[in-house]
Amino acid sequence: IVKQPRHVPEEYKPKQGKIDLGTTYKRDFNSYKVQPVAIVRPLERQQVKKGKLDTVPTYKDDYRAWDRHKSELYKPEQTYQPPTVKFGNSTTFQDDFVPQEIKPRQSRQSFKPSSVVKRSTAPFNGITSHRLDYIPHQLELKFERPKEVYKPTEQRFEDLTTHRYDFQGLIGETAKICRPVHTRVTQSARFEGSTEFCECFQPWEIPPPEIKKVPEYVPPTGSMLLNSTSHLDYVPYQANRVVPIRPVSHRRSNNFPFPGKSTMKEDFPAWENCRQGLIKKQEQIPNPSGKFDGLSTFRSHYVPHKLIPTESCKPLNIAFKSSVPFDDVTIYSVEYTPKKQEICPASYPSPPGYIFENKNSQGHKFFRKITPAVKAF
Repeated sequence: IVKQPRHVPEEYKPKQGKIDLGTTYKRDFNSYKVQPVAIVRPLERQQVKKGKLDTVPTYKDDYRAWDRHKSELYKPEQTYQPPTVKFGNSTTFQDDFVPQEIKPRQSRQSFKPSSVVKRSTAPFNGITSHRLDYIPHQLELKFERPKEVYKPTEQRFEDLTTHRYDFQGLIGETAKICRPVHTRVTQSARFEGSTEFCECFQPWEIPPPEIKKVPEYVPPTGSMLLNSTSHLDYVPYQANRVVPIRPVSHRRSNNFPFPGKSTMKEDFPAWENCRQGLIKKQEQIPNPSGKFDGLSTFRSHYVPHKLIPTESCKPLNIAFKSSVPFDDVTIYSVEYTPKKQEICPASYPSPPGYIFENKNSQGHKFFRKITPAVKAF
């Protein structure tokens, strides 16, 4: 076996001098002194004295209910009165239509054609255009190619493949699993099998289901009449069995033996064939004599450590309670300015400070505000 040439790498020789580690970021960036950001807290608000809040919101102050009277309906009165005399006018259909007396037909003759098939007495003419125009021609003899005789080659068959030529079987042991042993973390304390569900929900005694008693079957007395209408009304008749009508057999009985030869059996006779043995190639590489060292880098460098269970850092599910009283001061209670309650002028029949002007067709009254007269100096 000729070994393939192997590429030998060149020996590494480090370069002399220092490495310039400067970058454009270090060259262009100017560092600044950064101070911690001061916390911006809201201003402290003065606590308002707690007490009952007697105020009127802006909605009630700006939107007041008006004392409006229901307007009267201006629908015209219905003066139509239905007539008491019966309507006696006739329609155009009643005037133009003249009833005629329907007379039945004396002889009801059906004009429907009869469904009886009419048979022709003339003989059937079976001559077609194909039979008239067809001219039979004599077929030519088919060309038969002579059969070639099979001649086997005298050379030996080479069944050696590249896999058999290049493959060299090596004997070795299977790799062992290097996985560490799984140590299960268990607790030494005894498990308490009592739960809230088991303590609160005790088993109840369930009575067995009641079985309904089926009454015992009592057969009726007397004999049963098994006669039917078919048995009573049927009259048997003596009839002969129908003989099957079969065609006459024209089969000829031959005592000659069947010729089982065919062209396939004559042209392809069975050859005596022996199974060829396996072709084993002589091993050129000798087998190892020493014991196989199955130590890998993982087995040599692996150090087993003891597993320590991690503690849970989840906070307890307990509601936080504070001793400081609840601060219920809102922006509305702090910034609200009370306003003086004024009476709506629409609630008066004649509002003070206004003069009545007119009244429209729908009943709405219009007032005008009195403006004080200004004296000239």
